[in-house]
Amino acid sequence: MSGNEAMAEAAIRAGCDAYFGYPITPQSEIPAYMARRMGQENRVFVQCESELAAINMVFGAAATGKRVMTTSSSPGISLMQEGISYLAGAQLPSVIVNVMRGGPGLGNIAPSQSDYFQGTRGGGHGDYRTITLAPSTVQEWVDMMPLAFDLADQYCNPVMILADGILGQMMEPIEFKTVPGRKLPQKDWALTGCKGREQNIVRSLWLADGVLEDLNLKIQDKLREIEENEIICEQSQTEDADIVLVAYGVSARIVRTAVDLAREQGIKAGWIRPVSLWPFPMDVINAAAQDLKMFLVVEMSHGQMIDDVKIAVAGKCPVAFFGRAGGGVPTVEQVLDKIRELSILSDN
Repeated sequence: MSGNEAMAEAAIRAGCDAYFGYPITPQSEIPAYMARRMGQENRVFVQCESELAAINMVFGAAATGKRVMTTSSSPGISLMQEGISYLAGAQLPSVIVNVMRGGPGLGNIAPSQSDYFQGTRGGGHGDYRTITLAPSTVQEWVDMMPLAFDLADQYCNPVMILADGILGQMMEPIEFKTVPGRKLPQKDWALTGCKGREQNIVRSLWLADGVLEDLNLKIQDKLREIEENEIICEQSQTEDADIVLVAYGVSARIVRTAVDLAREQGIKAGWIRPVSLWPFPMDVINAAAQDLKMFLVVEMSHGQMIDDVKIAVAGKCPVAFFGRAGGGVPTVEQVLDKIRELSILSDN
Protein backbone atom coordinates (compact mmCIF):
# COMPACT_ATOMS: atom_id res chain seq x y z
CA MET A 1 0.00 0.00 0.00
CA SER A 2 1.02 3.61 -0.37
CA GLY A 3 2.07 5.29 2.85
CA ASN A 4 -0.88 7.67 2.96
CA GLU A 5 -3.50 4.95 2.50
CA ALA A 6 -1.75 2.47 4.80
CA MET A 7 -1.60 5.06 7.58
CA ALA A 8 -5.28 5.89 7.11
CA GLU A 9 -6.29 2.23 7.37
CA ALA A 10 -4.07 1.81 10.43
CA ALA A 11 -5.76 4.80 12.08
CA ILE A 12 -9.17 3.22 11.49
CA ARG A 13 -7.97 -0.07 12.99
CA ALA A 14 -6.54 1.87 15.95
CA GLY A 15 -10.05 3.09 16.76
CA CYS A 16 -10.25 6.49 15.10
CA ASP A 17 -13.88 7.56 15.66
CA ALA A 18 -13.85 10.75 13.61
CA TYR A 19 -11.67 12.29 10.92
CA PHE A 20 -11.77 15.95 9.88
CA GLY A 21 -9.58 17.08 7.02
CA TYR A 22 -8.98 19.20 3.97
CA PRO A 23 -7.10 18.05 0.86
CA ILE A 24 -3.59 19.32 0.22
CA THR A 25 -0.79 17.62 -1.70
CA PRO A 26 1.07 15.38 -0.87
CA GLN A 27 -1.47 13.96 1.60
CA SER A 28 -4.73 14.25 -0.36
CA GLU A 29 -4.99 10.46 -0.61
CA ILE A 30 -5.65 10.34 3.14
CA PRO A 31 -8.98 12.24 3.17
CA ALA A 32 -9.95 10.43 -0.04
CA TYR A 33 -9.34 7.07 1.63
CA MET A 34 -11.07 8.14 4.83
CA ALA A 35 -14.09 9.39 2.85
CA ARG A 36 -14.60 5.86 1.60
CA ARG A 37 -13.65 3.78 4.65
CA MET A 38 -15.04 5.76 7.59
CA GLY A 39 -18.58 5.46 6.25
CA GLN A 40 -18.12 1.72 5.84
CA GLU A 41 -17.17 1.54 9.54
CA ASN A 42 -20.12 3.76 10.56
CA ARG A 43 -17.78 6.46 11.80
CA VAL A 44 -17.55 10.20 11.20
CA PHE A 45 -15.84 11.73 8.18
CA VAL A 46 -16.06 15.43 7.31
CA GLN A 47 -14.24 17.15 4.47
CA CYS A 48 -14.01 20.60 6.00
CA GLU A 49 -14.05 23.95 4.28
CA SER A 50 -10.53 24.73 5.50
CA GLU A 51 -7.76 23.57 7.79
CA LEU A 52 -9.02 26.08 10.38
CA ALA A 53 -12.39 24.37 10.40
CA ALA A 54 -10.78 20.92 10.57
CA ILE A 55 -8.72 21.55 13.70
CA ASN A 56 -11.63 23.18 15.50
CA MET A 57 -13.87 20.23 14.63
CA VAL A 58 -11.13 18.04 16.10
CA PHE A 59 -11.38 20.12 19.29
CA GLY A 60 -15.14 19.66 19.49
CA ALA A 61 -15.09 15.93 18.84
CA ALA A 62 -12.13 15.35 21.18
CA ALA A 63 -14.07 17.06 23.97
CA THR A 64 -16.61 14.22 23.79
CA GLY A 65 -13.89 11.67 24.53
CA LYS A 66 -13.74 10.20 21.04
CA ARG A 67 -10.55 9.27 19.21
CA VAL A 68 -10.14 11.95 16.56
CA MET A 69 -7.60 12.80 13.92
CA THR A 70 -6.74 15.28 11.20
CA THR A 71 -4.05 15.29 8.54
CA SER A 72 -2.51 17.98 6.39
CA SER A 73 0.75 19.18 4.88
CA SER A 74 3.03 21.99 5.93
CA PRO A 75 1.04 25.17 5.02
CA GLY A 76 -2.15 23.51 6.25
CA ILE A 77 -0.53 22.59 9.56
CA SER A 78 0.51 26.24 9.91
CA LEU A 79 -3.14 27.24 9.70
CA MET A 80 -3.98 24.73 12.43
CA GLN A 81 -1.50 26.02 15.00
CA GLU A 82 -3.94 28.17 16.97
CA GLY A 83 -6.31 25.20 17.29
CA ILE A 84 -3.49 22.90 18.35
CA SER A 85 -2.60 25.36 21.11
CA TYR A 86 -6.26 25.31 22.19
CA LEU A 87 -6.17 21.50 22.28
CA ALA A 88 -3.06 21.59 24.46
CA GLY A 89 -4.57 24.25 26.72
CA ALA A 90 -7.78 22.26 27.17
CA GLN A 91 -5.72 19.05 27.55
CA LEU A 92 -7.58 17.18 24.84
CA PRO A 93 -6.17 14.08 23.13
CA SER A 94 -5.87 14.18 19.36
CA VAL A 95 -3.64 12.93 16.54
CA ILE A 96 -2.34 15.28 13.84
CA VAL A 97 -0.42 13.92 10.85
CA ASN A 98 1.84 16.25 8.87
CA VAL A 99 3.01 14.89 5.49
CA MET A 100 5.66 17.57 5.01
CA ARG A 101 6.31 19.41 1.75
CA GLY A 102 8.82 22.03 0.64
CA GLY A 103 8.65 25.54 2.02
CA PRO A 104 8.62 28.27 3.21
CA GLY A 105 5.37 29.73 2.00
CA LEU A 106 3.26 27.60 -0.30
CA GLY A 107 6.55 26.14 -1.49
CA ASN A 108 6.11 23.06 -3.64
CA ILE A 109 4.74 19.53 -3.35
CA ALA A 110 8.13 17.83 -3.02
CA PRO A 111 9.20 16.09 0.22
CA SER A 112 10.83 18.04 3.02
CA GLN A 113 11.64 17.95 6.74
CA SER A 114 11.43 21.68 7.35
CA ASP A 115 8.54 21.43 9.86
CA TYR A 116 10.66 20.03 12.70
CA PHE A 117 10.34 23.22 14.73
CA GLN A 118 6.59 23.29 14.08
CA GLY A 119 6.21 19.81 15.52
CA THR A 120 8.68 19.76 18.38
CA ARG A 121 8.26 23.31 19.69
CA GLY A 122 4.48 23.19 19.90
CA GLY A 123 4.14 25.51 16.92
CA GLY A 124 1.46 27.74 18.39
CA HIS A 125 1.32 30.20 21.26
CA GLY A 126 1.89 29.35 24.91
CA ASP A 127 4.02 26.93 26.93
CA TYR A 128 3.19 23.50 25.55
CA ARG A 129 4.63 20.68 23.49
CA THR A 130 3.14 18.12 21.16
CA ILE A 131 4.41 14.56 21.39
CA THR A 132 6.11 14.20 18.00
CA LEU A 133 6.87 10.90 16.27
CA ALA A 134 8.73 10.32 12.99
CA PRO A 135 8.41 7.04 11.06
CA SER A 136 10.98 6.01 8.44
CA THR A 137 9.07 3.22 6.68
CA VAL A 138 5.45 2.63 5.73
CA GLN A 139 5.32 -0.38 8.08
CA GLU A 140 6.59 1.72 10.98
CA TRP A 141 4.01 4.40 10.17
CA VAL A 142 1.29 1.74 10.30
CA ASP A 143 2.60 0.36 13.59
CA MET A 144 2.84 3.87 15.03
CA MET A 145 -0.85 4.74 14.75
CA PRO A 146 -2.12 2.71 17.75
CA LEU A 147 0.76 4.15 19.80
CA ALA A 148 -0.11 7.70 18.72
CA PHE A 149 -3.74 7.37 19.84
CA ASP A 150 -2.69 5.67 23.10
CA LEU A 151 -0.18 8.42 23.90
CA ALA A 152 -2.78 11.08 23.18
CA ASP A 153 -5.31 9.39 25.47
CA GLN A 154 -2.82 8.60 28.22
CA TYR A 155 -1.47 12.13 28.52
CA CYS A 156 -4.48 14.11 27.24
CA ASN A 157 -2.21 15.85 24.78
CA PRO A 158 -1.99 16.37 21.02
CA VAL A 159 0.33 13.95 19.21
CA MET A 160 1.88 14.94 15.89
CA ILE A 161 3.35 12.50 13.38
CA LEU A 162 5.95 14.01 11.05
CA ALA A 163 6.18 12.10 7.80
CA ASP A 164 7.06 13.59 4.42
CA GLY A 165 6.02 13.44 0.79
CA ILE A 166 8.24 10.45 0.03
CA LEU A 167 6.75 8.33 2.80
CA GLY A 168 3.22 9.41 1.90
CA GLN A 169 3.55 8.47 -1.76
CA MET A 170 5.86 5.44 -1.74
CA MET A 171 4.47 1.90 -1.77
CA GLU A 172 5.87 -0.84 0.48
CA PRO A 173 4.60 -4.22 1.64
CA ILE A 174 2.95 -3.99 5.04
CA GLU A 175 1.26 -6.15 7.65
CA PHE A 176 -1.54 -4.96 9.90
CA LYS A 177 -0.68 -6.39 13.31
CA THR A 178 -2.87 -6.77 16.36
CA VAL A 179 -0.99 -5.52 19.40
CA PRO A 180 -2.26 -4.97 22.94
CA GLY A 181 -2.93 -1.34 23.74
CA ARG A 182 -1.94 0.52 26.86
CA LYS A 183 -4.05 0.59 29.99
CA LEU A 184 -5.60 4.02 29.69
CA PRO A 185 -7.31 6.28 32.24
CA GLN A 186 -11.07 6.78 32.16
CA LYS A 187 -12.18 9.90 30.32
CA ASP A 188 -14.25 11.29 33.16
CA TRP A 189 -13.64 14.77 31.76
CA ALA A 190 -15.48 14.05 28.50
CA LEU A 191 -18.63 15.94 27.53
CA THR A 192 -21.30 13.25 27.37
CA GLY A 193 -24.29 15.30 28.57
CA CYS A 194 -24.68 16.53 32.15
CA LYS A 195 -27.85 14.65 33.09
CA GLY A 196 -27.28 12.79 36.35
CA ARG A 197 -23.86 14.28 37.11
CA GLU A 198 -22.09 17.55 37.71
CA GLN A 199 -21.46 19.77 34.71
CA ASN A 200 -18.14 19.49 32.87
CA ILE A 201 -16.62 22.42 31.03
CA VAL A 202 -13.82 21.93 28.49
CA ARG A 203 -11.99 25.16 27.73
CA SER A 204 -8.61 26.85 27.42
CA LEU A 205 -9.70 30.31 28.63
CA TRP A 206 -8.97 30.99 32.31
CA LEU A 207 -9.31 34.57 33.55
CA ALA A 208 -9.34 34.21 37.35
CA ASP A 209 -6.12 35.27 39.05
CA GLY A 210 -3.56 32.46 39.29
CA VAL A 211 -5.71 29.77 37.67
CA LEU A 212 -3.88 29.77 34.33
CA GLU A 213 -0.50 29.65 36.06
CA ASP A 214 -1.64 26.60 38.03
CA LEU A 215 -2.77 24.98 34.78
CA ASN A 216 0.61 25.70 33.20
CA LEU A 217 2.39 24.10 36.14
CA LYS A 218 0.20 21.03 35.76
CA ILE A 219 1.00 20.85 32.04
CA GLN A 220 4.74 21.16 32.75
CA ASP A 221 4.52 18.25 35.23
CA LYS A 222 2.86 16.21 32.50
CA LEU A 223 5.52 17.12 29.96
CA ARG A 224 8.28 16.07 32.35
CA GLU A 225 6.53 12.71 32.80
CA ILE A 226 6.43 12.28 29.02
CA GLU A 227 10.15 13.10 28.77
CA GLU A 228 10.93 10.49 31.40
CA ASN A 229 8.88 7.68 29.89
CA GLU A 230 8.27 8.08 26.16
CA ILE A 231 11.61 8.48 24.40
CA ILE A 232 12.01 6.18 21.38
CA CYS A 233 15.36 5.94 19.61
CA GLU A 234 17.39 3.55 17.46
CA GLN A 235 21.17 3.37 17.08
CA SER A 236 23.71 1.17 15.37
CA GLN A 237 27.49 0.83 15.22
CA THR A 238 28.03 3.63 17.71
CA GLU A 239 30.18 1.67 20.18
CA ASP A 240 33.47 2.10 18.30
CA ALA A 241 32.47 4.97 15.99
CA ASP A 242 34.56 8.05 15.38
CA ILE A 243 31.70 9.83 13.59
CA VAL A 244 28.00 9.29 14.30
CA LEU A 245 25.26 10.48 11.96
CA VAL A 246 21.93 11.63 13.34
CA ALA A 247 18.86 11.61 11.09
CA TYR A 248 15.14 10.88 11.26
CA GLY A 249 12.43 9.72 8.89
CA VAL A 250 13.38 9.05 5.26
CA SER A 251 16.74 10.78 5.77
CA ALA A 252 17.64 8.02 8.25
CA ARG A 253 17.18 5.40 5.52
CA ILE A 254 19.72 7.25 3.37
CA VAL A 255 22.09 7.60 6.32
CA ARG A 256 21.99 3.88 7.17
CA THR A 257 23.17 2.97 3.68
CA ALA A 258 25.87 5.65 3.69
CA VAL A 259 27.17 4.43 7.07
CA ASP A 260 27.37 0.83 5.82
CA LEU A 261 29.37 1.98 2.77
CA ALA A 262 31.64 4.09 4.98
CA ARG A 263 32.36 1.06 7.16
CA GLU A 264 33.31 -0.92 4.03
CA GLN A 265 35.83 1.83 3.28
CA GLY A 266 37.36 1.62 6.75
CA ILE A 267 35.64 4.68 8.27
CA LYS A 268 34.29 4.03 11.74
CA ALA A 269 30.81 5.50 11.35
CA GLY A 270 27.54 4.83 13.18
CA TRP A 271 24.06 6.29 13.29
CA ILE A 272 21.37 7.38 15.74
CA ARG A 273 17.75 7.75 14.67
CA PRO A 274 15.35 9.61 16.95
CA VAL A 275 11.88 8.12 16.51
CA SER A 276 10.36 10.43 19.10
CA LEU A 277 11.44 13.90 18.04
CA TRP A 278 9.81 15.21 21.18
CA PRO A 279 10.66 13.97 23.70
CA PHE A 280 14.11 14.02 22.10
CA PRO A 281 16.75 11.36 23.05
CA MET A 282 19.08 13.86 24.71
CA ASP A 283 20.76 11.30 27.00
CA VAL A 284 21.45 8.84 24.17
CA ILE A 285 23.22 11.48 22.10
CA ASN A 286 25.05 12.94 25.10
CA ALA A 287 26.39 9.50 26.04
CA ALA A 288 27.53 8.83 22.47
CA ALA A 289 29.37 12.17 22.40
CA GLN A 290 31.71 11.10 25.19
CA ASP A 291 34.27 9.35 22.98
CA LEU A 292 33.39 10.69 19.53
CA LYS A 293 35.38 12.84 17.16
CA MET A 294 32.27 14.31 15.53
CA PHE A 295 28.52 14.18 14.91
CA LEU A 296 27.00 14.71 11.47
CA VAL A 297 23.34 15.71 11.33
CA VAL A 298 21.54 14.99 8.05
CA GLU A 299 18.16 16.62 7.34
CA MET A 300 15.93 17.53 4.44
CA SER A 301 16.10 21.13 5.63
CA HIS A 302 18.77 23.74 6.27
CA GLY A 303 19.11 22.59 9.86
CA GLN A 304 16.45 22.30 12.57
CA MET A 305 17.00 19.07 14.48
CA ILE A 306 20.66 20.07 14.67
CA ASP A 307 19.72 22.53 17.43
CA ASP A 308 18.54 19.66 19.66
CA VAL A 309 21.63 17.61 18.80
CA LYS A 310 23.89 20.51 19.83
CA ILE A 311 21.98 20.91 23.09
CA ALA A 312 22.36 17.20 23.77
CA VAL A 313 26.06 17.12 22.88
CA ALA A 314 26.69 20.01 25.31
CA GLY A 315 30.00 20.95 23.71
CA LYS A 316 31.61 17.51 24.08
CA CYS A 317 32.50 17.29 20.38
CA PRO A 318 31.89 19.14 17.09
CA VAL A 319 28.53 18.86 15.31
CA ALA A 320 28.58 19.12 11.51
CA PHE A 321 25.61 19.37 9.16
CA PHE A 322 24.51 18.30 5.71
CA GLY A 323 21.07 19.10 4.37
CA ARG A 324 18.98 19.93 1.37
CA ALA A 325 15.77 21.93 1.39
CA GLY A 326 12.94 23.04 -0.86
CA GLY A 327 12.22 19.49 -1.97
CA GLY A 328 15.84 18.42 -2.38
CA VAL A 329 16.59 14.92 -1.08
CA PRO A 330 20.15 14.00 0.00
CA THR A 331 21.62 11.09 -1.94
CA VAL A 332 23.64 8.27 -0.43
CA GLU A 333 26.65 9.45 -2.45
CA GLN A 334 26.37 13.02 -1.12
CA VAL A 335 26.18 11.83 2.47
CA LEU A 336 29.07 9.40 1.95
CA ASP A 337 31.19 12.20 0.45
CA LYS A 338 30.46 14.32 3.54
CA ILE A 339 31.47 11.44 5.83
CA ARG A 340 34.76 11.05 3.93
CA GLU A 341 35.44 14.79 4.09
CA LEU A 342 34.81 14.96 7.84
CA SER A 343 36.84 11.82 8.45
CA ILE A 344 39.87 13.39 6.76
CA LEU A 345 39.42 16.63 8.70
CA SER A 346 39.10 14.82 12.04
CA ASP A 347 42.23 12.76 11.35
CA ASN A 348 44.17 15.94 10.74
